[in-house]
Order: sequence, then C-alpha cells, then structure tokens
Amino acid sequence: MFYFGCMINAKKISKSFDDLAVLKNISLEVKKGEIVSIIGPSGAGKTTLLQILGTLDKPTNSDVSIKINGFDILKLSPNKLAKFRNKHIGFIFQFHQLLPEFNALENVCIPAYIAGFDNKKAEKKAEKLLDFLGLKERYYHKPSELSGGEQQRVAIARALINEPDVIFADEPSGNLDSQSADNLHQLFLNLRDKFGYTFIIVTHNKDLAELSDRTLLMNDGQII
Repeated sequence: MFYFGCMINAKKISKSFDDLAVLKNISLEVKKGEIVSIIGPSGAGKTTLLQILGTLDKPTNSDVSIKINGFDILKLSPNKLAKFRNKHIGFIFQFHQLLPEFNALENVCIPAYIAGFDNKKAEKKAEKLLDFLGLKERYYHKPSELSGGEQQRVAIARALINEPDVIFADEPSGNLDSQSADNLHQLFLNLRDKFGYTFIIVTHNKDLAELSDRTLLMNDGQII
C-alpha cells in the first residue's frame, strides 16, 4: 500500500484522572490511507488515547501537540472543534450507537444534516453508501429490525457520509459473531483500498490486528 503523507501527528500525549496516570507521554504518527490497530490489555489506555485523538477528550498536559491532516486540533475553539469533528472525523463504536426511533437511512443522514447538507442531497448520499454496504433493502428498517452486522454497517455508513479524513473505531467487531466480524474486517480493507480512508482501530480481535498495516501494543499507558 502506498501512503500519501501524514494524517495524524501526535506528540507527548498524557492524561491523568486525579492521581491516576492513564496515558504517559505518548507520541505517534499515522499515514494517510493506513490502517492502524491498537491492542493491549484492558486498562492499558487504548480507548482514552482513541478519544483524545478523535477530539472527544483532551490531554491534561500542556506540552502536547495533536495535528490531524495538518489541523492543530488543540488550538480550535469548542465551536470550531465541533465543526471539525463533524466534517473531518468518523466514529464507529462497539454498540453502534444508532438512534432506535430512526430508520437506517435517517441514522446515516444525521451527521450530514448537522453539517448543513440539503436533505435530499444527504438522503441520496446515504442511499449510495447503504447500497455499497449491501443494505439496499434496509433503508426504512429501524435498528431493532436489523441484525448486529447490519446495524454495524449502518453505523459505518453514518461514519462515512461526510467523507471524513480519518475513521476511529473502538472495538468495532466486539459485539459481532465471528462471520460478521470477518465481513466487517474485510469491509475496512475494501474501504481503504477503494476510497483511501485512514483507520485507527482499538481492538482485542487478533484477526483484525493482523489484517492491519501496523499494530501498536499498549500497556500501562504507553506504546510498547
């Protein structure tokens, strides 16, 4: 795989909760179009690192730098950071986080609506994504009417609708059966190869880690 420049450049990330140091001076670089898995035991700080890189949390130290596709996210105001997150970052969670009262199409459209897309344009884009993900017959089904694998694919479509620079996934296959998990892992590869997406994935799944371009092992708040 040929990578195009730097997507994430983070230096000296530390995070503490009271006297508990969760992250200890972490630095890393991720290339555009790269799939990076972060593995390690529970409590190693993997999800905390993902949340900080994804702008959902902030480091506690001041001598820190985090740039995403050239944007210094720590210098953005709260409003600008929210807009940046909506436009440039996609999230995929273990438990989907789909809104139960909305159907698949509506769930996918939500980030586009927030970004100010015309409703019809957002819906057309959502339909194309759902078609690509094999959900053409599921537009108007609510989450409770979908299988676990189908719900996760809806969540992926939602993460992709604003064409983000990078996608952060936290245990994306942790709630799926083995076949659905395998399908999801192959889908990540296809999305990277077809569209050039960058993925940073926290996972306990060895198969997913082995499929990644690079695996980072975390332990006790540090990358080993």
